[in-house]
Amino acid sequence: MIQLENVSKSYGAGKSVLALKNVTLQIGPGERVAVMGPSGSGKSTLLNLVCGLDEPTSGSVKVEGVELSGLTDDARTRLRREKVGMIFQTFNLLSTLTALENVALPLRLQGLSKKEAEGRALSMLSQVGLKNRAAHRPDELSGGERQRIAIARALIFHPPLLLGDEPTGNLDSTTGDEILRLLDDLQQEYKSTLLMVTHNAEAASYCNRIVTLHDGQIVQDIPSGPAPARDRG
Repeated sequence: MIQLENVSKSYGAGKSVLALKNVTLQIGPGERVAVMGPSGSGKSTLLNLVCGLDEPTSGSVKVEGVELSGLTDDARTRLRREKVGMIFQTFNLLSTLTALENVALPLRLQGLSKKEAEGRALSMLSQVGLKNRAAHRPDELSGGERQRIAIARALIFHPPLLLGDEPTGNLDSTTGDEILRLLDDLQQEYKSTLLMVTHNAEAASYCNRIVTLHDGQIVQDIPSGPAPARDRG
């Protein structure tokens, strides 16, 4: 699903800041991989390269066998719309849209009719337990509810790849655990490959691999320990 071969990424004048250095990583279909490491280790850079928001200074990044550096900007945008669901720490919901409209938005961008897109969005809101909040805007919802809506939006087009950037970073521990259990259930149902950046060991334990970055290099790539007990209530 994801292949990085000898990937380096530099920023700044004269490419003086090396964010990633000769990173090689392969992630298979359906895997759940957590990326950990201190701030500045290259975690967010890695996500940006995988979703085509940035390009490597050197090396190869492939998603489903497609070399991203060979794509036009429009093609990379289409890849994100059709292949990549993204979940952010700050939710990234549009404040002027209702929960239903936020979830339906990716389908509308793909050309589906308003009726069909919102019908599918309502079904997805039911799956995350928020059908009764469909008409509410983000500022009328709690942080946990906003993240559930963001997850529904990310999965609305059944993407093969799901990227999470600190998805529980703005939530308290109880709400964060609820979100992790929900994400665990939905990832298994939709068989998406999950790549998640996190500082949270509890979040990482929901994955089956933990990749640790330090100073732009992979210093550890190991199976996760025993997963926490899943109390489904």
